[in-house]
Amino acid sequence: MWGSMSASDRPTRAKSLRELLAHGRSAARSDAKGRLARATLRHAMVTTLPDRLLGGVLMRRHLRTTVRLREQELWVPGWPAAFDGVRIAHVSDLHVGELMPVERAVEVIDLVRQTKPDLVACTGDVVDLHVAGCEPVFEALGSIPAELGSYFVLGNHDLLDSARRVLRLSRSAGLVTLRSSSIAVPRGLRIAGVDWSNSIAGNAALVRRALVGSEAPHLLLAHNPKAFREAARLGVPLTLAGHTHGGQVSIRERGGVPRAVRRGSRLTVGHYHDGRSHLFVTTGAGGWFPLRVNCPAEVVSLVVRSADAK
Repeated sequence: MWGSMSASDRPTRAKSLRELLAHGRSAARSDAKGRLARATLRHAMVTTLPDRLLGGVLMRRHLRTTVRLREQELWVPGWPAAFDGVRIAHVSDLHVGELMPVERAVEVIDLVRQTKPDLVACTGDVVDLHVAGCEPVFEALGSIPAELGSYFVLGNHDLLDSARRVLRLSRSAGLVTLRSSSIAVPRGLRIAGVDWSNSIAGNAALVRRALVGSEAPHLLLAHNPKAFREAARLGVPLTLAGHTHGGQVSIRERGGVPRAVRRGSRLTVGHYHDGRSHLFVTTGAGGWFPLRVNCPAEVVSLVVRSADAK
């Protein structure tokens, strides 16, 4: 505990307090530095301080918890018959940092590699607070063999420290970074991806921007599930998202049965549909704080089937 530290630990504690005070002074800023300062303070309050008060129990237990491989089959109307049975590795919310050391993140990505995906989709928040040291994680993501390519969209945490460095790392690793843009892979599968926005309206504008001058994609990647509202309106067959972590704490674990989207409903975890458009929201591999209840950390292997080919 902080109050029982030895004399040799006190300089470290003093430095930590000085750093927190500095972040507190920066937190009121509206720029990127302010956003990083607020995120750092949240991390201190919900992770560092509680863990120290409990003698490190939370962190030790968290780091012993395995990240599960979730396998899911989705039957999607409008999915092209030529890509019936395609296997997509969906990775999101690694949050590489104190709660997800680099070595652990690389092990999680090795789990993804074992699924032998046709396509890799990373829906953001590879980074938690700081980009430095994350190079091996991007390299591991980019090295997964995938015939249809590997794709990446930015999450809100990827923007905190240096979005420019995150983008440089993703591109140098061979990930196709989709920033409100679309791409067609061989044999005609159309994939789009959007940048981070917190609002429904902001996500809608980004989705429309990604589709300007092109046909609606078959697959949309977004960090925020709110992008699905506009994607469904525009007839996008499948959207993949993360961001929510499933809340990390739930009364009961939810199954894979698709739920219909109703006005005002929250898109937090699992499989949803709105008419013919489908959404899958992963709980993610990392965390905001070192506790999960009925909401396991995961990477997902999706087999997408064409419902029209039944």
